[in-house]
Amino acid sequence: MKLKGKAWSFKDNIDTDVIIPARHLVTSDPDELAGYCMEDIDPDFAKKISKGDIIVAGKNFGCGSSREHAPIAIKHLGISCVIAESFARIFYRNSINMGLPIFECPEAVKKIRAGDKLEVDAETGIITNVSKNETYKAQAMPEFIRKIIKLGGLMEYVKQEVKK
Repeated sequence: MKLKGKAWSFKDNIDTDVIIPARHLVTSDPDELAGYCMEDIDPDFAKKISKGDIIVAGKNFGCGSSREHAPIAIKHLGISCVIAESFARIFYRNSINMGLPIFECPEAVKKIRAGDKLEVDAETGIITNVSKNETYKAQAMPEFIRKIIKLGGLMEYVKQEVKK
């Protein structure tokens, strides 16, 4: 699975209340949630995203409240993956459960700048900064996690496994 898009940079400790503000949790419509993604940082963020774009963030991305709405909002906005120095553990698991690819790669975070064109190979963990002609190595996702992501999340994965 190859993911391609423009980098959007964020700092350390972006919590789930910033990713999707609690005042918008009155809906569970993924497309509506996507429209509010990161609005407290940039009210027009959702309007600027092109399908496939990539969030690049510092340490502890997705900290705070345990809510699956955060990866749902990111995914339905059209973000193809998130690269961070580190993730809050519950966000990490929620992302996989919701089918959002995520990669920990401190080297990439240090070198990638907003607007850089990126390509991510989910099978190998190789992140290519096309703008700078550099590559960085994140840990590749195990095959079963790639399958969960490919199927759109854990629920569909379980349905497929039960059929076997």
